Amino acid sequence: MRKGAIGSSVLSAVGETPLVALDRLGEGLPGRVLAKLEYLNPGFSVKDRPALRIIEDARASGALKRGQTVIERTSGNMGTGLAIACAVLGYPLVVVMSVGNSIERVRMLRALGARVVRVPQVDGAPGQVTSRDLQKVERVTIAMQKKLSAFRADQFTNPSVITAHSEGTGAEIWRQSRGTVSCFVGVAGSSGTFTGVVKYLRRRKPSVRAYTVEPRNAAILSGKVKNPGRHKLQGVGYAEVPQLWDRTMVDGFVQVTDKQATDTARALARCEGIFCGYTSGANVAAALMLARHASAGEVIVTVICDSGLKYLSTTLFP
Repeated sequence: MRKGAIGSSVLSAVGETPLVALDRLGEGLPGRVLAKLEYLNPGFSVKDRPALRIIEDARASGALKRGQTVIERTSGNMGTGLAIACAVLGYPLVVVMSVGNSIERVRMLRALGARVVRVPQVDGAPGQVTSRDLQKVERVTIAMQKKLSAFRADQFTNPSVITAHSEGTGAEIWRQSRGTVSCFVGVAGSSGTFTGVVKYLRRRKPSVRAYTVEPRNAAILSGKVKNPGRHKLQGVGYAEVPQLWDRTMVDGFVQVTDKQATDTARALARCEGIFCGYTSGANVAAALMLARHASAGEVIVTVICDSGLKYLSTTLFP
């Protein structure tokens, strides 16, 4: 939306987030780290973009009928994006999520009018959802979709997710960095952000490198871990390889511990004034690692996925 214009609804505020330099955290490093502030979307996360695109594309194709219930399995952020779109466009929404996800996400979803179905954990701990927990959530989602004859957003397979980030996030990064971006680094949950951004950047500049961030004890995508352990990065690091993920687009992997993600998220708040969650901390920790070994002047871009407001009940900000 053009600055100064009046939007027709809050949906016009999705996207066009700032790209800012992390020069205080990256002081003295040969590479420069830039962060795309996706937590400034209306739902405070990067998932607002694909959520809106999924609904728009489904309406246009006829896959989503007028008044039909929308359903999605989520750790919370995609659900929030869908709740905002459904509230404005008039669709009932059912969100299915693990009890292990933070309570702030549940309360926000309910405030936005979504029905939240919380699935008890199998073997995870609060704030640490495991692959078995996720499998149970998936079974409940499938059963409810059939019962309600609902339209499933299905962020893990829906190509609209990649389109949202290719045409939106990736194009914005290219424009805002004035084409100086050398490297993109980020987690791969559904893999929509990573795949979409890299796809666009490589079209404009084939030499752009791409690195996938993983929890160290759940490094499934790189093949370093076969049985993922518990970790605090909500929405990533499960036992499944995302269907939207393309291994051929990846130049390397960076593993990050819970402590590194936590310490970096806290440092972002104190040093850069950026209040974010664990996964954003992991992204920036990985970007700083790459910046330490970069050539002088290289530009490394990553994403601030969501707001720290969604983690106040966790140990991230005691």
